[in-house]
Amino acid sequence: MSDFNEFLTEDARLVVLKALAQESNATLNETILTRILEMFGHNRSREWVRTQLSKLSELGAVRTTQAGSVVIASLTQAGLDHVERRSFISGIAKPSLGG
Repeated sequence: MSDFNEFLTEDARLVVLKALAQESNATLNETILTRILEMFGHNRSREWVRTQLSKLSELGAVRTTQAGSVVIASLTQAGLDHVERRSFISGIAKPSLGG
């Protein structure tokens, strides 16, 4: 993976974590996450989003469940700690100091 592609992927993972952190139940489905990513300039396929959710799960930042044909992601404490800059997870862009 090129450095720029890696940068884009890590940024997209951070966008996912931030979106989850803003939800009262810290949970969103892949369809909504795909739309949120598009709003931030990450125009990717649903399959690509699923791959990133799987990676975030491997990293311990989210938990995923399957509801029919849709993947649902829930933020873990480790993912929240990353978003709030208490600890960092390699493979996810670091959030800026301002939010």
